[in-house]
Amino acid sequence: MKLTHITKKYGETVALRDVTAEFEDGKITAVLGESGAGKTTLLNVIAGNLPHEGSVEGVGKVSYLFQSPKLLPNLTAEDNLKLVLVKEDYHKIEYVLEKVGLKGKERAFPRQLSGGEKQRVAIARAFLFPHDVLLMDEPFSSLDLSLKKSLISLTADLWRERKETIVFVTHDVHEAALLSHRAVLLRRGELFADVPIEGEPPRDFFAHSGEEEQLVRLLMQE
Repeated sequence: MKLTHITKKYGETVALRDVTAEFEDGKITAVLGESGAGKTTLLNVIAGNLPHEGSVEGVGKVSYLFQSPKLLPNLTAEDNLKLVLVKEDYHKIEYVLEKVGLKGKERAFPRQLSGGEKQRVAIARAFLFPHDVLLMDEPFSSLDLSLKKSLISLTADLWRERKETIVFVTHDVHEAALLSHRAVLLRRGELFADVPIEGEPPRDFFAHSGEEEQLVRLLMQE
């Protein structure tokens, strides 16, 4: 997937300025930056949701995981997953719900699920939806540490089954170091750093790598 000279303006405000980047197929890339850096705008440009200057190539079909679960409240967990599948693929639902730790919750409505359980359904839905690229917009930001650790491991586990291309937005360097093969850094709409991260995700939740320290230092530079 390749982005070339991407510029996006909202009126006179420049959200992205001449961003050029390549995202390796089958790998997980984190997009890091402070609030207002242009991270979510970049994700929406990749998804084809926003008009922009420049070109986006090699994206294919996109699945999008939001920060909030966005489940339909009048449908059960199972039926929320059926929405993204053709009938012939409904057999995949049982396996994926078991994989995300929700076996026995198939007929539960969102109001009967905890916040973490709803996010698990959303992750299952994002992976079930037929796609070439999975985009995730701060999917772990509102979770407590224990649940965050669990869902990061779950996401890495699901990624290993297909080795698909994932791009996820975060402002948390620890999340980036745990889950990505590479982090690209945005500041005021410009891509200013690109950091490879060694090893396969997920990494040790309680360890702090040299790459994590490097990301912190880069983000603190002016």
